[in-house]
Amino acid sequence: MAFTTLLMVSLTLPPLFERVRLPGLVGLLLAGVLLGPSGLGLLDPAGEIEKLFADIGKVYLMFVAALEIDLREFSRNRDRAMTFGGLTFAIPLIGGILLGRWTGFGWVSAVLIGSLMASHTLLAYPIVMRLGVTRDESVTVTVGATIFTDIAALLVLAVCVSLQGGDFSPWSLTLQLVGLGAYAAAVLFGLDWAGRLYFRRTGSEQGNQFLFVLLAVFLAAVGAQMVNVDKVVGAFLAGLAVNGVVGDGPVKEKVEFFGSVLFIPFFFVCMGLLLDVPVFLEALTDRLGLTVGIVLTLILTKFLAAAIAGLWFRYSRIQILTMWSLSLPQVAATLAAALVGLQVGLITAPVFNAVIVLMLVTSLLGSTTTSRFASQLPLPAGPLVAEDSLADDWLTTEGTPQKPFVVVVPLSNPATQRYLIEMASFIARHEKGYIVPLAIAPAHAHMDDPKLLMALNHHQKLLDAAQAISEAVGTEARPQIRIDDDLADGISRTAREHHAQLVVMGRSQTEGLRARLLGSIIDNVFWASHCPVAVTRLKKAPIDLKRILIPVKIMTPQTIHTIRFGQVFAATHEASITLLHVSDRTHSADDLQHFKDQLHAVMAEGDPVEYGIKCIRHDDPATVILTAARHVDLVILRSMRRRTAAGLAVSDVTHRVMDDIPCSVVLFGEPHS
Repeated sequence: MAFTTLLMVSLTLPPLFERVRLPGLVGLLLAGVLLGPSGLGLLDPAGEIEKLFADIGKVYLMFVAALEIDLREFSRNRDRAMTFGGLTFAIPLIGGILLGRWTGFGWVSAVLIGSLMASHTLLAYPIVMRLGVTRDESVTVTVGATIFTDIAALLVLAVCVSLQGGDFSPWSLTLQLVGLGAYAAAVLFGLDWAGRLYFRRTGSEQGNQFLFVLLAVFLAAVGAQMVNVDKVVGAFLAGLAVNGVVGDGPVKEKVEFFGSVLFIPFFFVCMGLLLDVPVFLEALTDRLGLTVGIVLTLILTKFLAAAIAGLWFRYSRIQILTMWSLSLPQVAATLAAALVGLQVGLITAPVFNAVIVLMLVTSLLGSTTTSRFASQLPLPAGPLVAEDSLADDWLTTEGTPQKPFVVVVPLSNPATQRYLIEMASFIARHEKGYIVPLAIAPAHAHMDDPKLLMALNHHQKLLDAAQAISEAVGTEARPQIRIDDDLADGISRTAREHHAQLVVMGRSQTEGLRARLLGSIIDNVFWASHCPVAVTRLKKAPIDLKRILIPVKIMTPQTIHTIRFGQVFAATHEASITLLHVSDRTHSADDLQHFKDQLHAVMAEGDPVEYGIKCIRHDDPATVILTAARHVDLVILRSMRRRTAAGLAVSDVTHRVMDDIPCSVVLFGEPHS
């Protein structure tokens, strides 16, 4: 009953709260209060299921927080990130200690209260992604500072818990720090080495790699307990250790998906179970001074840290305010450490409830202020086209620019293959290349298996039809049948073997449960392919797609590649293009004009086609795109995914449009997207 209730809550409440522009985790916390001892009593915080998932969720939350850290961004601005990290850790830590001592707590408890305020969670990072300002140095420095603040806060937690369990002495503290250092080195270097070795030997066995990552995080958690350190420290170190191993591949996607739909939501519900409503109300009435003191101390000290760092680095006022707003939200490390502190008796129930208030206030305040200030940051300026030589970049495979243009076309559905072959043939003919119609038969244990023979005969008929279609268009076709255990690997390997510059494949209208849990073939091709992939759902013959719409949010190399694909396709049959930019209402007229100038420059570098630019101010890009799609024949979207730092998924414009679009659509994705 408890497990079923947790599943039902995790499924239903977050989407409802996100519709009213509240974080989904607020709904999970509220559900915990309503279903716990203070409400209906359906869930018991002392129950076996609830305690198990609270512990697992706490571990998984810290692991995902470490896995989300971009180590490349950290290394790019390491010195400034460390400087800001030190400031935004030390100043709130000192403020929290002074507040704790002033309100009557002992030194160890006061230090823990300070450490709860010293870290930060990049809850508002999806907002800066949506606004297209992730390349601004103030943003990358704040992202990099997360590593320092989270590690330092968890180290302080480890020392405080250790001191709480025994008598304090300089010798015991020294032993604790030495043991912690040895343990951290063993996890960081040992798991990194073991992970690289295991991933190299297992190749594409994603299931076993997923299990290896799970084993790594819980082994690190168990090891942390053995050296008298809380398991969340081990989980965070394990996340940093395997960060470089899993990269941004499909295994990371599955690890985070598993946590974001199961363990992390369960953790927030179980946190709500620990909220005592009378004590919570007391924190807002009789103990309002403590609660307000914690919230105001956090807001002021985080601002002071951002101001000092920003003035030191000579940042603008808007950059300083963006750093402050991004470093405000207190979710992952704060909640996990607060739960540990409550369990070991370092903090009291009123302080724990004040931390919940702190989380709610900073989550909402951080998101709203980031949206306001980051929107005033200048959009990435400069000669993206000249810098990255993008005029023909997506048309060439690195190292083989002189080879003919090759388009691989995987086939499986006879009802849709004509449009696929025609589109691929138009592009290949325009680029003076050829297409490779590809049929993949699933491998069997015995090569004379009758099922395999039937599959080969079926696929040969598909290839014969594809060759006839290609010849009618006037493009050379070189059909290929492949026997492979994995369809996605077969497609990406064939594309690599033929030095393909493009993969054109179809997309089904619906996807089953297995695809949602383990990833679809399309997802895996996006991850594994060495060249761009165009996923199509065509409702007309390609020759009849005369009006093309390309939504453009931000100016990045990937965006320019998508526009370039649209230009090439439009040039094959004299179609026209409309570039649609849905801007934030806070963007100035100068920003919009600058963005239009960039779009004109990009279009001038590609094939000459008729085009127009339309800019609309609106809060919901998906609605604008779907409305505009009613008046065109084809929409070309860029493949892009986003999530919050804590692993709770946010709505994705691309997926909404793909599900509801009334016309033909192409989803254009870069390798590893």
